[in-house]
Amino acid sequence: MRFIVRLATNMLSFLVLSMIFTSGFRVDNWVSALFAAFVLSILNAIIKPILTVLTLPLTILTFGFFAIVVNAFLLEITANLVGGFEFTSFGWAMLIAFILSIINTILTNDLHVQVERN
Repeated sequence: MRFIVRLATNMLSFLVLSMIFTSGFRVDNWVSALFAAFVLSILNAIIKPILTVLTLPLTILTFGFFAIVVNAFLLEITANLVGGFEFTSFGWAMLIAFILSIINTILTNDLHVQVERN
């Protein structure tokens, strides 16, 4: 259930953010957004733990901000694998990664609160 909620959240976030930031981030349609969310989920499950360990010293030195660079790198990989999903620069990928982190943190916390209530 949590996977599907995160997948839907990322898909909708991609669509909304591509409408807001039209000059730097493009998603052609909801199918591209869904496929990008799915690919990003797979990369987060397989590659992100390795990158997190390898970049841990930099993440500690930057008080966690380097994690945004790791997330942006994974978004760039996703953009290279998914047609109709692209960034004009790495800076745009970092901005979208930062916003996605905020959205997922808020929704994940809300989801945990609702589960604890039940």
